Amino acid sequence: MYSRRVFAMARSRLGSTDLAEEITQSVFVTVARKVTGGEYEESGRFEAWLFRVAMNRIRDEIRRQRRSTVESNGHIGDLIAQDPVERVDERFGVLRAALEELSERDREIIELRHHGQLSFREIADLTGEPMGTLLARHHRALRKLRAVLESDASENEMEPLR
Repeated sequence: MYSRRVFAMARSRLGSTDLAEEITQSVFVTVARKVTGGEYEESGRFEAWLFRVAMNRIRDEIRRQRRSTVESNGHIGDLIAQDPVERVDERFGVLRAALEELSERDREIIELRHHGQLSFREIADLTGEPMGTLLARHHRALRKLRAVLESDASENEMEPLR
């Protein structure tokens, strides 16, 4: 029921289909262990808890990649560019690059809302932020994303994305 949404969010954040599958599997193994081990107490917010587990696992992977990238004197963009599956659709590449230019907080709210398909109420439960703050952050993040896309389009003499 949730695997496609967790996978979409992981793929968006990590830029790799294989890594997203691995992270998705890891998230559900962790969730199954915690549920059967009694570490999860049902309080009507399973989905928010699941996505918190997923976001934590994704953040851990991003940190791991950054550490290994610094050690090898490369860049995360180089690691992503090596995966030929990711070069299938240029538009997704443009969008992914534009998302990378946003701050971590801006990317997170866009991905929780649009990849994770969480409602603003669910995101508020997940992050502990007031609904009004989230709505404003989401609106500003989308406005920044649009500005980045339009800037890139004008630099490359492409038609702006609509």
